[in-house]
Amino acid sequence: MIPLRLKIETEAIDPYVVRLRSFEGVAHDTPGLSSFDAVLGNATRESAEFYGEDRSLRVFGIDPSDVNGDVLFVVPGRGTAHRLIRANSRHNTLLVTERCDQLCLMCSQPPKQQHVDMFPFFETAVLLSPENATIGLSGGEPTLFKSELLEFLQRMLSARPDVDFHVLTNAQHFDRDDVTKLGKLDLNRILWGVPVYSSNPEIHDRIVEKPGAFGQVREGLSVLGHAGAKIELRTVLMKPNAAGMTDLARFVTTSLPFVDKWAIMQLENIGYGRQNWHSLFFDSSKGFDAVGKALDFAISRGIDAMLYNFPLCTLPPDYRTLAPSTISDWKRSYVSECAGCGLRDDCGGFFEWHPKAHGYERLGLT
Repeated sequence: MIPLRLKIETEAIDPYVVRLRSFEGVAHDTPGLSSFDAVLGNATRESAEFYGEDRSLRVFGIDPSDVNGDVLFVVPGRGTAHRLIRANSRHNTLLVTERCDQLCLMCSQPPKQQHVDMFPFFETAVLLSPENATIGLSGGEPTLFKSELLEFLQRMLSARPDVDFHVLTNAQHFDRDDVTKLGKLDLNRILWGVPVYSSNPEIHDRIVEKPGAFGQVREGLSVLGHAGAKIELRTVLMKPNAAGMTDLARFVTTSLPFVDKWAIMQLENIGYGRQNWHSLFFDSSKGFDAVGKALDFAISRGIDAMLYNFPLCTLPPDYRTLAPSTISDWKRSYVSECAGCGLRDDCGGFFEWHPKAHGYERLGLT
């Protein structure tokens, strides 16, 4: 697994953001370098020393070439640095907050009460990000800090006209007054990922463990749609909602026809998803009809429906084109059955923490 947290040493006291430049021996006043850049001075098998304008940073246990152009958030007091932006990856997501107002049964990032305002650091990270990047914003629930989020997006969209954003949100904190605020943003460059788990309000609310959530997300989606936002509807496939997937497809096509995409997603075995795995995991390799009919219905009515996090060999051949490689590179792995598979180059594989007893009855049949 690609490490996102690095061991470091620095003489600095306060946290800061830095971009690493692995060009050994290059002077810091080289054109194109900024005050946020730190240039590689020397490296050994154990560590690499980077020098900025007024401080140095020693990074342990990584090849300097692997972090060239990466943007780090350095926390001196903990001796760690977080790779906020990896220059060679298309999977960069900034965690806005760990607070959330839901307790979803399969949440991969269980909420916490504490909150640290990271927007000033994230702003620097976005400004230092590679050209034409797409950056995710996630939580917790980012819109618990809605004003700060919208102001951040407005500043960044203006400062970096080449950068796009993908915001994951339960969309329950938007109101009609936000239509005007959203309209001030370049909405063509923001994709809002919003979860809806069932067309049955009781099932949806039970999955997110929040009474009234279904009604709130419908209102939030209406606000986003009225503002002209791009929306990616997200549905995690689980035992509680599998039988109702076709009903959900009907709901999406009739009540939410303005969404740009509908992603049906396989379950991730981490966080609450791991705790509730046996009661939630739905083996789509032998029960795909529930998914296939929903996909067919949605697509026939003009909805761009996709499959996320499904190993290709667990899908009927006719549906594999709907399943792009979506698992982030830093948490992607393959199981023993994947060895020699002819689909591997196009397959997103498994989450690193998927159980060895993978749960699919049909796997590796290519």
